[in-house]
Amino acid sequence: MFGFLSWLPSGSERLPLHGNRVNSIPKKGNVLMCYWTQDERAIVDALLERRPDLSNCLEYIHKFHIALTECFDKKHCFFTCGNGGSHADALHIVGELCKSFERKRPLEDTFRASLAGLPFGADLAEYLEAGLPAITLGLNGALKTAIENDCPLPNIAFAQELNALMGPGDMLLAISTSGNARNCLMAMSVAKARGGIVATLTGPTGGQMAGFADIAIKAPGNSTKVIQEAHVAIWHTLCLLIEARYFPDLR
Repeated sequence: MFGFLSWLPSGSERLPLHGNRVNSIPKKGNVLMCYWTQDERAIVDALLERRPDLSNCLEYIHKFHIALTECFDKKHCFFTCGNGGSHADALHIVGELCKSFERKRPLEDTFRASLAGLPFGADLAEYLEAGLPAITLGLNGALKTAIENDCPLPNIAFAQELNALMGPGDMLLAISTSGNARNCLMAMSVAKARGGIVATLTGPTGGQMAGFADIAIKAPGNSTKVIQEAHVAIWHTLCLLIEARYFPDLR
């Protein structure tokens, strides 16, 4: 679907990600045997230095990293959704993926060549950055209000939008501190029915969403604001890990 991802690197230096690897990360005793690169290990160490309370999330951060890498490797799309502060997080995640976060993201040579001779082509070739295909649900006000006006079933807007956009192999991250957001659960059902991978980022109980997800990251915290603070640390780390996987050079 996303031909512009032809620049994604491949080769023996990349972590092999095959089959059900996302659900079969090996352990030795109670220690997770993570297959991080040196750069990825440094990112994880920095997270744990700042937030040692997130060590119990590491296994699921790793599973998420594997799944999203497979999604992008196979030229699929990543979707996010949430409500209120979680919607803001969903937007922020997509912002970090679609342009440079902390690393240089040069365009592939073939695309730069394709811009030559087109209006503003030289400027675009100089200033555009490679991006990863990511979309936040719920931004189309015309669609959302039409659904709310026309459909008797409440909370269906995320699900309807995802039904129009998602294909097999795509991935959804649904964010909710309670883990019980009805519109997120509906979107998760659509994602599974469409053959996608479903991940959640919730509070410590996980709610219904964690029980239904392929990958569930449960952040610690005894209040919404504390859980959301943990969410920011987790998804910033996830974005750093994904960027390090595809783009080797820091800015």
